[in-house]
Amino acid sequence: MTVNSIYLAILVMAAVTYLIRALPLLLIRREIKNRTVRSFLFYVPYVTLSVMTFPAILTATSVMWSALAALAVSLVLGLRGCKLPVVAGAACLAVFLVELLPL
Repeated sequence: MTVNSIYLAILVMAAVTYLIRALPLLLIRREIKNRTVRSFLFYVPYVTLSVMTFPAILTATSVMWSALAALAVSLVLGLRGCKLPVVAGAACLAVFLVELLPL
């Protein structure tokens, strides 16, 4: 790959990234009143975070069972309303305990 093609690739990536962020601001000037669209836009950050985090949870440990145990503990504690440090600590403890087992 030549230097010019690398610069061109960087320029194209920068332009695409900028357009993705700038076009909605330029095209949508008034408040969105459609309930379905507003609901969709409300949940986009949560879905994006979940889609990026879930595969990382399952592949973070060398043993699938410890990852599943951490996921289960995190889900239970998170749904019960525990604070994030408690959930993270309990998930780490679950991984540690499951990996101590001779499986």
